[in-house]
Amino acid sequence: MGRSRYKIYEPTYPHFVTFTILRWIPIFTNKESVQIVMDSLKYLQKEDNLKIYAFVILENHMHLIIKSDNLPKTIQKFKRHTAKYIIALLKEKGVTTILDQLAFYKKAHKKMSQLQLWQEGYQPKLILNDNMMIETIKYIHNNPIKRGYVEKDWH
Repeated sequence: MGRSRYKIYEPTYPHFVTFTILRWIPIFTNKESVQIVMDSLKYLQKEDNLKIYAFVILENHMHLIIKSDNLPKTIQKFKRHTAKYIIALLKEKGVTTILDQLAFYKKAHKKMSQLQLWQEGYQPKLILNDNMMIETIKYIHNNPIKRGYVEKDWH
């Protein structure tokens, strides 16, 4: 996370963030990988006072409006934890094609690991007012509609 050119200057305010799987590889196509994300978010709600205003998980990325007591640290914990357990799941299931891609596209400076799950950064956008919050929630909720996954945002 330290290499990102995007910074959070108001770490306790709501931000719109996007987390993308390396090279847009479709990881969230099974219940188990999505459950790892959900469990991690639930844990951080308790441990880091994470507040989730809206979110969507698509096959290779996710959008959230979130805040916590220290958002950069919370995001770091989230990405580290989910990467560890999703990679373990992929190994357990024998998904060698995806594991090979995560190894091939890994950034050269990532010396401590053989695989990289998440793209670096998350482009935080500070939610400045109620109107921006409403518009961003609409954007998040319309993502699955635009992709044809659901017909209505409340689905």
